[in-house]
Amino acid sequence: MKTFRTRLIIILMSLIGISMLAAGLTMAQVYRGSHIRALEENMMREINLLENTFPFQATDTAGASDYYSSKARELEKLIDSRVTFILLDGKVIGDSEMSPDRMDNHLTRKEIVSAANGATGSAIRYSDSVREKMLYIAHEVKSENGFIGYIRLSMSLEAVGEELTKGWMLMAGGLLILFLAAALVSYRVAAGLTKPLEHITLVANRISGLDYDARVDLDRSDEIGQLGQAINGMADSLQQQLKQIHDNEDLMQSVLANMTGGLLMVDSDGTVVLINRAAEQILHMKDDQIVGKTYNALKRNYEFMKFVEEGVNLKEYIREERHVYDPEELILQFDGVPMFEDQGGYRGMLFLLQDVTDIRRLEAMRSEFVANVSHELKTPIAAVKGFAETLLAGGVDDEETKRSFLQIIYDEGDRLNRLIGDILELSKIESKRAPLEYVPVNLKELFDSINEVLLPAASKKSIQMHQGIKEHLYIEGDEDRLRQIFMNLLSNAISYTLEGGRVKVEAEIVNIGEEDEKVLISVKDTGMGIPKKDLPRIFERFYRVDKARSRSSGGTGLGLSIVKHLVELHHGTIRVESKVGEGSAFIVELPIMHTLD
Repeated sequence: MKTFRTRLIIILMSLIGISMLAAGLTMAQVYRGSHIRALEENMMREINLLENTFPFQATDTAGASDYYSSKARELEKLIDSRVTFILLDGKVIGDSEMSPDRMDNHLTRKEIVSAANGATGSAIRYSDSVREKMLYIAHEVKSENGFIGYIRLSMSLEAVGEELTKGWMLMAGGLLILFLAAALVSYRVAAGLTKPLEHITLVANRISGLDYDARVDLDRSDEIGQLGQAINGMADSLQQQLKQIHDNEDLMQSVLANMTGGLLMVDSDGTVVLINRAAEQILHMKDDQIVGKTYNALKRNYEFMKFVEEGVNLKEYIREERHVYDPEELILQFDGVPMFEDQGGYRGMLFLLQDVTDIRRLEAMRSEFVANVSHELKTPIAAVKGFAETLLAGGVDDEETKRSFLQIIYDEGDRLNRLIGDILELSKIESKRAPLEYVPVNLKELFDSINEVLLPAASKKSIQMHQGIKEHLYIEGDEDRLRQIFMNLLSNAISYTLEGGRVKVEAEIVNIGEEDEKVLISVKDTGMGIPKKDLPRIFERFYRVDKARSRSSGGTGLGLSIVKHLVELHHGTIRVESKVGEGSAFIVELPIMHTLD
């Protein structure tokens, strides 16, 4: 395929060539005509000169034909033209090249006819006598010496042709030089026009190849320059729009990647076209395993696949909550939303997956908590109400029995008060309405003060209290809350340890010198221990291992739950180790220093 530059050069050179050829032909005709006119004028001057100088003789005398033929031959040598003397009746009386007797009557010859009218006659024709194309000039002459007729001069046009050939050669050489110069100019002009276009085309191809930084570098104000500016403006617009598209795409990808719910899109053909990270985690599948495939690829997640199939078939909003086992039990909420275009065309279904296992578990725990609170509140209230009704009825006359009943009413009221207090305390801790006030706390001094409070209760059961805490061991924490934590743990240890048992507190520093330096505090007893099956639930609210013993000890069932929340508020952990019949150990791990969150 010819390039635009090649076509433009060919067009320009063709136009120049045609113009120069036309000019050459015109010049040749002009040159030929002017040359012949110059010959005619010269030959006419020669005839005029002959008319005035030639020694004419009478034509009716003997020997006139020989005289004029002889003189014609002499004149031909002088003027290099054929000379012919013709009488008025057309008879040739003398000729420089042929005998007059052998020549036809010339009265009808064109040049003679023209000359007979008083003008100078001229003609160009092929001569049978000399077998050449000749130029003829004739003029009427009247001499006082008795000659009345025409003098005709003729010249071969071969000489004119030779002159024309020389002129053609010179003109052709000049035209060739001009043509080469014009070709060079045409090339430069075509290059000047097409080079910017080639540059613009190259930039446009780079832009179409997604190189949006490409720009046209032209300093012109004409149409080509305006085209370059338009290309640059288009590139700027495309680059800005592409950046906006990339920003929106990045935003969408960020939203999809950070959604807590799973998202899966199925087009109108049932092909999965989009899946986010949360959906991959819930379905345990990677995007390359499902994207671009039909929803049947979800057969590993049969429940969800059936839900997707139902949504694709119905093409309407659906919602379900299903229990799946993968491998543990999960409660998943499925939502299916149909997608329609503005014109109403169906595009596919959008499915949302949410793991509501924790939410349902919390709801169950809340229901259980409400039930437990109701039960725990109902028991002391029922006891107070029953004994009070008995006393009000007057059915008890014994003072000692009355006093016993009143004591029970008092104890149950006190238990009810502690239960309500613990519930309020737990609610305050869980809602974080009780901010901690961090101060340096000396652990030995803290446990000394706790032991002083609990020592009477331990002494009643002959329980030995041991403390293995070094002097000057400090941690950063809320002293009142730390006291509440270890008061609960130690009072539980005393309550669940048999007479003559032992309760021991120890503390040691772990990760010494490291950034996460911590203190490990353990509260150990030699009590009845906790069964293995109860260990995972020991910190739940109202959970009791031995319900009868717990109630008799006056416990509310919220102590360990409060302890766990307070430890976590201190950014620590608590765990329990226990064997039935050997005792239990509650191990609290707390950071020595707290960094600002």
